[in-house]
Amino acid sequence: MNEVVFLFDVDNTLIDNDRVQGELRGYLTDHFGEAASNRYTAIFEQLRSELGYADYLGALERYRVETMHDPRVLRMANWLVDYPFADRLFPGAIEAVRHVQRWGRTVILSDGDAVFQPRKVHRSGLWHVFHDDVLIYIHKEQELDDVERLYPARHYVLVDDKLRILHEVKQIWGPRVTTVFPRQGHYAHDPKILADYPPADITIERIGDLPSIPRDRLIPSTALGGAAHHHDRPWG
Repeated sequence: MNEVVFLFDVDNTLIDNDRVQGELRGYLTDHFGEAASNRYTAIFEQLRSELGYADYLGALERYRVETMHDPRVLRMANWLVDYPFADRLFPGAIEAVRHVQRWGRTVILSDGDAVFQPRKVHRSGLWHVFHDDVLIYIHKEQELDDVERLYPARHYVLVDDKLRILHEVKQIWGPRVTTVFPRQGHYAHDPKILADYPPADITIERIGDLPSIPRDRLIPSTALGGAAHHHDRPWG
């Protein structure tokens, strides 16, 4: 069993997904027109509401059905799968992950489809940084038993930009998890979401601030049975 496992979300936690979406809308507007961009965005948001995660390729498939006789649409897929996600990592994201790897195992815990989300993790370089420890579900907050089966630990630290996810995981794991809320992306600044859910255990303004958080705030000594466990060691 691991002493500590750090679980990291991807979109708007490690990767600036809002910027990716903005650039996609710009690409669609420039190459297909504003109406096409608005229609794809509407399909994308509808699909996200249905599935609970962002499905770029699924939205493209639905959009293609409506525009079957426009061969230009096929270029959209190339733009998506070849997107330079490594250039959209938040400043300090990799350093933050490597910082906590001194203290425990790090695992990506993300939601998404079975094709584009793994592609994003790989293209960004995160798959390598996390030493192949990557989990992608549809509703990750409902898969905690599987997380525990694959990565058993005495204590977990969950870093996620969605207060709802942090709250629901805290409800299940209780003191076994420290929740960390990087205030990045549109969800993290939505007044309704901020009002509907209690604050996380730790709030930081950006992922690059994670190394400034003392170890004993992330991993209480009581979680590991006392100070004897407070030595650093590299993981992976």
